[in-house]
Amino acid sequence: MKFGIVPINVGGPSAAEQMIPLAQYAEAAGIESVWTFEHAMVPMSYESRYPYDKSGKMPVKPETWFIDPLIALSHVAAATKTLRLGTGVNILPQTNPLLLAKQAASIDVLSGGRLTLGLGIGWLEEEFVAMGTPFERRGARFNDYIAAMKKVWSGDVVEHQSDFLNWSGFKSFPTPAQRPHPPLLVGGTSKQALKRVAQLGDGWYAPSGSPEQLAEQLKELRTIASEVGRDYSTIEITGTWRVAVQPDAVKAYEDLGVSRLIVPLFSTGKTSYQEAIDVIAKHTGA
Repeated sequence: MKFGIVPINVGGPSAAEQMIPLAQYAEAAGIESVWTFEHAMVPMSYESRYPYDKSGKMPVKPETWFIDPLIALSHVAAATKTLRLGTGVNILPQTNPLLLAKQAASIDVLSGGRLTLGLGIGWLEEEFVAMGTPFERRGARFNDYIAAMKKVWSGDVVEHQSDFLNWSGFKSFPTPAQRPHPPLLVGGTSKQALKRVAQLGDGWYAPSGSPEQLAEQLKELRTIASEVGRDYSTIEITGTWRVAVQPDAVKAYEDLGVSRLIVPLFSTGKTSYQEAIDVIAKHTGA
């Protein structure tokens, strides 16, 4: 089992101050990866429903720092050697896909091929409005952007015309160090999200809170993969482990075929990142 920690870019001034020592401590402890969250803004109030909490609200204040994920990962890449760098997840439909493809390729090259790109369709309509991007058809936009970015990463002349993009006659270098591109993990739990995992992703970034919940979702993913002609065994499963809630759940996740567990640092019940990482590292065998 591989273990990652999240988020390294959220909090307050301490998030910036601790980012490098946290990453280096994690790398030395045998942690496989560090991960980021993305929000360009947090509304003072919002009608959109946060899908991962019963309250429907994010557990953050508008003043919470969300350091840009890709800048944060570049910062960490320069101070580490083996630690993988993951976005968990970036909101693809509200992003310029050519810019994201360029940024991802650049980080992958500069880090020596350590980027994993987690992507989702987003849920916060107020953020889409602020970013100047339509909230409607964001699923179709996501699918189209994935196809378009893969063309950018190929190194070939890019030709891509769609409802959302009109690209013609260019190349973009550097291409990623990992070929054909960094691993793409698709986030989300809806049936449509699982279909995107099966059709477009190298793996699934699963935000489920327990092995029991995940087991049911994996049954559905297996069925969908069969329906679309995808070999289920080629889908890497990344789960979320909340340590304090289920401290002995690692074996259960392993039995489900999960290959990586992302641990929210705040879920360990520890007050310092060193103590939190030490709790996780007990399971790495390092």
